[in-house]
Amino acid sequence: MVKRAVPRRSLQSVLKKHKPQLRLSKDTHIMVHLNCLLFLHRLAVEARTKAVESKSSIIQPNHVKDVAKAVLKKSRG
Repeated sequence: MVKRAVPRRSLQSVLKKHKPQLRLSKDTHIMVHLNCLLFLHRLAVEARTKAVESKSSIIQPNHVKDVAKAVLKKSRG
C-alpha cells in the first residue's frame, strides 16, 4: 500500500472552507503542496543568507523572523 505524499482530502477541505465558490480540479492539491514546498525552500535560503551575514553557523529563529516578511511579500501572486 502506497501512502500519498500530499494530504489530498485535508487540502481540499481547507480550500473549500475558505473559498467555497471555487471549482477545483483533481490535481489542485499537488499544486498547493508544491507551492508550499517552494515557499519553505525560499524561506530557508533567505534565512541561511541572513545567518551567514550575521556570522552564524546555524539558522536561528531570529534569522527566519527577519526574512519572513520579505519572503511573504515576494510570494504573493
